[in-house]
Amino acid sequence: MPDLVGEVTDLLQHLIRNACVNDGTPGSGQEVRSADQLQAYLEGPGLQTEAYEPLPGRRSLVARIEGRDPGAPTVCLVGHTDVVPVSPQGWRRDPFGGELVDGEIWGRGAVDMLNLTASMAVAVRHLARSGFRPRGSLVYFAVADEEAGGHQGAEWVTRHHYDAVRADYVLTEWGGISLPSAPGPCVIVTTAEKGVAWRRLRVTGTPAHGSMPFGSDNALVKAAEVVRRLARYRPRAKITDSWRAYVTALGLPEATVAGLLDPDRAWEACASIDGPCLAAMAHACTHMTLSPNVVRGGVKTNVIPDIVDIDVDIRTLPGQTAEDVAANLDEALGDLAASVTVSIIQQAEPTASPTATPLWESISRVVPTLVPSAGLVPRVSTGGTDARYFRERGAVAYGFGLFSPAMTYEQFATRFHGHDERVDVESLRLSTEMWIALLRDMLA
Repeated sequence: MPDLVGEVTDLLQHLIRNACVNDGTPGSGQEVRSADQLQAYLEGPGLQTEAYEPLPGRRSLVARIEGRDPGAPTVCLVGHTDVVPVSPQGWRRDPFGGELVDGEIWGRGAVDMLNLTASMAVAVRHLARSGFRPRGSLVYFAVADEEAGGHQGAEWVTRHHYDAVRADYVLTEWGGISLPSAPGPCVIVTTAEKGVAWRRLRVTGTPAHGSMPFGSDNALVKAAEVVRRLARYRPRAKITDSWRAYVTALGLPEATVAGLLDPDRAWEACASIDGPCLAAMAHACTHMTLSPNVVRGGVKTNVIPDIVDIDVDIRTLPGQTAEDVAANLDEALGDLAASVTVSIIQQAEPTASPTATPLWESISRVVPTLVPSAGLVPRVSTGGTDARYFRERGAVAYGFGLFSPAMTYEQFATRFHGHDERVDVESLRLSTEMWIALLRDMLA
């Protein structure tokens, strides 16, 4: 067998060095660098490739192994090639160096999600070169613009060229972290994700001279109170089926489970969790979250501002609607609600896929061959992924991969969009071998 670990390591390093940084502006990302590199890597016997580019440089790549049975299900592996910006001063190494140090590859995107994009490509190429003729078709989708909502990537391709990526089953980020539990190790499979309900709150006042603030109608002062109220607000918990299955599978103490599954006690139960990353995850999986993250206002130091905008990152759980968002904002703001104008920045409904599927069964068969005695546990992703564009069209979509047991949930969470992002080579090996085994199990 070829040195697949060496291949995926080398490919990941090159993808990191391509520095496809997506800052949300139309011209950023320039994913063409990685799309072209992946196309050159994949082209050859057994694979058909096609590129799609809605804007200059925002290129996505589709590679395909056509199935021998048109009626058999199609599986699509979706990996994005763009990465979020960095603050280099916070890193111990070059964030775009792709250095291999002590068995770990360092760089922006190493965890989110170039490691999976690379391992998917290596697995698909290996299957094609080995003469794999699946019953159902296999699609590899290296997609642009995921980090800004997928509008120039998955959304555009599924809207304009859906036949190129049409699939019954989709696998993308994120999952594959092993969690210790009383019954034995559990591996996370993301089966649902929260919706995006970003809102801009405009607070108004009356302009005046900054030298006479007494009694003024200062929009910034009111905005500060709006931010304070949002930060202190406690929305009622919502217990989803995915959260119930996740908590139950971990074999936690009975009292802890009872608190995390009780809408009236979930907030306090989250606060009692030992570990800030796990506590934040538990809270986000049981509550609509409202996080005021950007404030803009004022024109000059000596002018009392009359307009201040507050951008709020709101995430909704499956079953929650735009009406629920409005109701929670009204409750959080109280008597200030009448002074605030709310507009939509971005809106995407929460989505979910069932676990009673052939894909879940296949993952259940494959994972224990690589992580002995491991079971699966479903979870809700607190962030958005490209899975939603496929779920909206009826596909079963999971977030998965396979990280080594050395990658703890806390490490994963802090490296995801964080400083010193890196992934171990063992995780690359496990993911690559898992994709190959899973695709053979699903499609052979």
